[in-house]
Formats: sequence, C-alpha cells, structure tokens
Amino acid sequence: MSRPEDTLAADVYYDDSEARKYTTNSRIQNIQASMTRRALELLDLPHPSLILDVGCGSGLSGEILSALTPEENGPHVWVGMDVSPSMLDVALQRDVEGDLLLADIGQGVPFRAGSFDAAISISAIQWLCSAESSDTSPAGRLSRFFNGLYASLKRGGRAVCQFYPKNDQQKKMITEAAVRAGFGAGLLEDDPGTKNVKLYLVLTVGGTNIEGKGDITGVVEGMEGVDVMDIRRKAKNLGGGPMKKGSKAWIMQQKGRMERKGRIVKATSKYTGRKRRPAF
Repeated sequence: MSRPEDTLAADVYYDDSEARKYTTNSRIQNIQASMTRRALELLDLPHPSLILDVGCGSGLSGEILSALTPEENGPHVWVGMDVSPSMLDVALQRDVEGDLLLADIGQGVPFRAGSFDAAISISAIQWLCSAESSDTSPAGRLSRFFNGLYASLKRGGRAVCQFYPKNDQQKKMITEAAVRAGFGAGLLEDDPGTKNVKLYLVLTVGGTNIEGKGDITGVVEGMEGVDVMDIRRKAKNLGGGPMKKGSKAWIMQQKGRMERKGRIVKATSKYTGRKRRPAF
C-alpha cells in the first residue's frame, strides 16, 4: 500500500473530501489525541505558552492545547500552519481557538525570530521528503523548514515532531537537517518493534530559562530508548576545543551559519576540507 506523501502533494491529497474524512474518523481522532498528549509530555512546559502547531490540519491537536486546565499547565495559546486550504477550512468551520496560516513549511516558517515558546508537529514533516517538482529537493525543503523553525523559537525553546519515516535513510535525513539548523536533537521511539511504533524528534534551542532544560539530555533524561544527537553534547565530550580553520568541521560550521541567514552555499562534496594536490 502506497504512502499518501508518495502519491500527491499534501495540499492536493487533502482536498475537501479527504479533510472531512480525516477529521471525522474516530480512530484518527484518538491516535492524534494520544500523540499530541505525548508530544506535550515531552515538551514539559511549566506554564501556559505560545505554541506553533506545524501541519495543524483541521485543528485536532490545537483543540487539546486549548482545552488543557491550569492543573495541566494550560491552556496554551497556539498558532497553526498548514499547506492544505481544505484542512484549514474545516478548522474554521469547527471554530477552533487558534490562529491559522496557510503556508508551505517546505518554504520556511514565516514568523519573527523568537516568536514561540515551543512547537509541536504531528504526522507532518515526512511530507517534506517528497519533492513536489524538479526545482525542489527534500534536502532543500527540510533545510528551509528547520532553519525557520529554529529562528522562530525563543532561546531555551523546545519542539517535538512526531513523524512516520519511510525508512532509516529518511529518518537520518530528517534528523541531520534538524541538527544542521542548530538544534539539540534526540529521537524517541514509543512501542518499538511493534506495528504501533511512534517516533518523536525532540528538539531544543540553545540557552534556557528553565534550569536543566536547555540541553536535549535534560528534556529526555531518564527515558529509555533515546538516541541523542545533540551536537553541543558531542563537542563537549570531544573536548570542545576550537576547530581548525579550513578543516571540514570548520567549513561545515560556516556553511551552516550562512544557510541559517538565508544565503546560498555550495553543496558539500567528499573533497570538502581536503588540501588539493599540485597539478604537476
């Protein structure tokens, strides 16, 4: 059975019929609610916050954010963005409480720097791995999304993205794009090895207003099965010394900074950071 993202672009696949079907299906509603609550558990927000819902669809996750009680450190205020006009139309018909934006996350996250305390995304970012035309690429779409998401979060902010990778290669491509954007990143699997497995990408932005929560290890501390990919932690373990100018690591760091500023950089090749031999 083919995956939806392999057949059509998201804004085409989720037409009026599919948007209504998705929203009224009780099984989908229950799964969405369960994954949203798990994402909130991983975010561990200590107080009502401003949250970006990436790929908000018809507002199923947003309803949970709005309905949390003060005892649950809510309710949260949220802004949703989605590429499907039909999904957002259904959300408006359901009179959800969040503000909604029609936007393609593969083109970036169009908010001012430091706008949000946190972000969630349920079953959306795997769509970025499908090129929609010959002049787009999954790598470019992932880079624009994660760079924009990183910029839109406050220092010390966190994001949790639940997604369904097609294979290990796609999982690696997504997580590496997040790390290149500057995030501390960790992958968490719920129910591994079963047909109900759920994968969560837990992301942190450098700096923190909450003691012990700025580093990815603080967010996922004590949880089993966490694959930590925090580049700041790795640098510390390796001694954290200055990179040698002209080395591959130094070049990659400079390119990452340029990409986050929206500049166009040359693709990385296997020769990056190597000295050229004389031609004679």
